[in-house]
Amino acid sequence: MENKQVPAPGITPPRGRGRRDLVLTLVFTALTILLWYAPTGFEDRLPPEAAQVQARVLSTDNDHVRRYGLILEGDQRLRALVLDGAFAGQEFIADNPFLGKIELDKFFAPGDTALVVLSLQNGQVVGAVAQDHYRLGAEAWLMGLFALLLVAYGGTTGVKALISFAFAALLIWKQMVPRYLAGQDPILITLACLALLMAAVIFLVGGLNRKALTAYLGSLLGVGATCALALWLAPGFTLHGAVKAYAETLLYSGYAHMNVTRIFLATIFLGSSGAVMDLAMDVAASMDELTAHRPDIGFWPALSSGLRVGRVVVGTMTTTLLLAYCGGYMMLLMVFMAQGVPGANIFNMSHVAAEVLNTLVGSLGLISVAPFTALVGAFLLTRRGDKDGQGDAGQGTAQNHIFKPNSNQNEE
Repeated sequence: MENKQVPAPGITPPRGRGRRDLVLTLVFTALTILLWYAPTGFEDRLPPEAAQVQARVLSTDNDHVRRYGLILEGDQRLRALVLDGAFAGQEFIADNPFLGKIELDKFFAPGDTALVVLSLQNGQVVGAVAQDHYRLGAEAWLMGLFALLLVAYGGTTGVKALISFAFAALLIWKQMVPRYLAGQDPILITLACLALLMAAVIFLVGGLNRKALTAYLGSLLGVGATCALALWLAPGFTLHGAVKAYAETLLYSGYAHMNVTRIFLATIFLGSSGAVMDLAMDVAASMDELTAHRPDIGFWPALSSGLRVGRVVVGTMTTTLLLAYCGGYMMLLMVFMAQGVPGANIFNMSHVAAEVLNTLVGSLGLISVAPFTALVGAFLLTRRGDKDGQGDAGQGTAQNHIFKPNSNQNEE
């Protein structure tokens, strides 16, 4: 008797996934292009009679430069050759004023390439200022290398990851930052932008399936918990948002009415959202693989497995946040060590307390996202029917279960 090959119960090959993923990719590609051309409302802040050009420094005049230890004061004059734009090939004298701050001042030497701002009047150059060393070429090369390697290694997934990367960067620059400056509530704006940003990242990379939906809902719940913890714990720290770099500069730039403290609180859960998405996807992918191999598994066993996976991943993710924040403040830690500042004084300083709040609230949010994702995954992934098939794991595991001899199958 001829054996018939029939699909295993509860597992069917995925259908229509490629078409859904293509549509989703095209949608977010279109949104990314729209964001690229979307105005921020702040484009007119630069004077219309100005042009930014790339210029090579031919010679320098340092007669008016004064050095006081590590600090430079005065003005350096450069003879520069314009390399691009309408004035390419022309030479101009550009000023490089010093502000007395090492982190902001720059010193040019012949042969350097500078970004120069030309002041125009009736189409003629009336002044030039050396803005900084020209780094756009190196940045473009590095970005191109990143995109090339991501696509070469990830293939189609790499392309979608690149789209989500561009979408996230443009969403922050084109929507989040202008709305902050417009006086809208930073907490609500950040939550709304993160909801859209996480949808782009998770669904583009994970596809439109229950695994990605589990990771997305778990991420949303984790970010919401982090936001609630930040709002609840921040008053006990009595911190002003001006502890963050350039906050004071923003206030003195005509935005003294802004609530920089709420912006600081918004950056807490914004900064941890990437780790939140990683952890949620790890838990969701593990549970998706489990339920694909064990389609008969129940809610409680699946939840228990998700919680066990979450415990393992949380341990490394919390350390990731600590290392990221310590890396940004390594110089400050070295100052404390060099000056012998007592530990009590260090942790009581506003800048350090702000990073303690950042690290611990972000870590608490990470701890919460694992059980949230496990709970959502246990509900969604143990209830998928034949029409839904598997998540991403199903595409690989279905091949191990679909075709079996009829003699080894129980008739339904």
